Amino acid sequence: MNYREDKHGEPISLLGFGCMRFTKKGNSIDLDKAESELRAAIDAGVNYLDTAYIYPGSEAALGEILSRSGLRDKVNIATKLPGYMIKSTKSIEKHFQEQLTRLRTDHIDYYLMHMLTDLQSWEKLCELGIKDWIDEKKKSGAIRNIGFSFHGNSDRFIRILDAYDWEFCQIQYNYLDETTQAGVKGLKAAAQKGIPVIIMEPLRGGKLVNMLPEKAKEVIDNDPKKRTPAELALRWLWNQPEVTCVLSGMNSIEMVKENCRIASEVREGEFTEEDFAMISRIREIIRETTKVGCTACGYCMPCPQGVDIPAAFRYYNETMISGKKSARFEYAQSVGIRKEKSFPTQCVGCGKCESHCPQSIPIIQELKNANKALRPWYYRIGTAVASRFMLN
Repeated sequence: MNYREDKHGEPISLLGFGCMRFTKKGNSIDLDKAESELRAAIDAGVNYLDTAYIYPGSEAALGEILSRSGLRDKVNIATKLPGYMIKSTKSIEKHFQEQLTRLRTDHIDYYLMHMLTDLQSWEKLCELGIKDWIDEKKKSGAIRNIGFSFHGNSDRFIRILDAYDWEFCQIQYNYLDETTQAGVKGLKAAAQKGIPVIIMEPLRGGKLVNMLPEKAKEVIDNDPKKRTPAELALRWLWNQPEVTCVLSGMNSIEMVKENCRIASEVREGEFTEEDFAMISRIREIIRETTKVGCTACGYCMPCPQGVDIPAAFRYYNETMISGKKSARFEYAQSVGIRKEKSFPTQCVGCGKCESHCPQSIPIIQELKNANKALRPWYYRIGTAVASRFMLN
């Protein structure tokens, strides 16, 4: 495993384990499976584990796994304060203590202000005394490093970056987001201040692997170095010295082994002109075929009306990749035949989802577009008949 240093010279593995997408078993996280995957990653040198207060069951699962396996001292835990839920100084402490209990630890190695979108969201926390609270936790050793995760544009990112003496930050970054979100401009601004950068959504919610257009797949298939789509995307990131650690939501032993192999072999600056030209061509093809820039992060969920927003957008995008017939059929199978309906037409326009969306997607309008593309009248009739037959 290769490592890069944090602000204090401590090693962070190039590959971090994203714990948001642990495999479920029924309604709960499959602890045994998650433990085997975490053990394999840690044995291979991964030492950065990322979770958050709002990831359902994730903190508690991680705490139990690390406790029963005796691996806590071998890793760094990163988790996040949900500032958008904080209404008072007491609420800050309450949430933090709950996180320590869930994680079965007495300290957090890397603690983030979760999903800051602009300077005002940080200033709101400052009005509640967050700076004094951080100072107290740093002095007591309950927090080792303080940072923030960000969704927004590069100018807003830089304003937050300059507003406090941060020790690290986390941004969405991949070869599709080079000029969106914090982007390469934000990445380099952080590096100039000596602030380590943790990368989330390196594969754009799987889009850069599982939802590539056929033309893009052909480009990758012709790669003389025979890299997979995931390997190409990861190597593009690690080629940049400003990238400290890349998070991957690994949910199979095979994925763990493959990603660890790449993180052990990769070297910064290894990309050639031909490699960059290939990425540019793939990016161009994808942008020609994308309807909605959804990463399936789930921040828009749950919808108060029961709409499965990520599924609607996934299959809406699929209409451009696999064709309308295939996308409609898959959508009907996966979403249409459910006891609890979750169609876009259930949206009442409350806007809750849009206020939480890291990508600033106009979800209400795009749900209307998705519904029109995925559910023509004959599909609506067909799924209604199939549901009545199969669920009754």
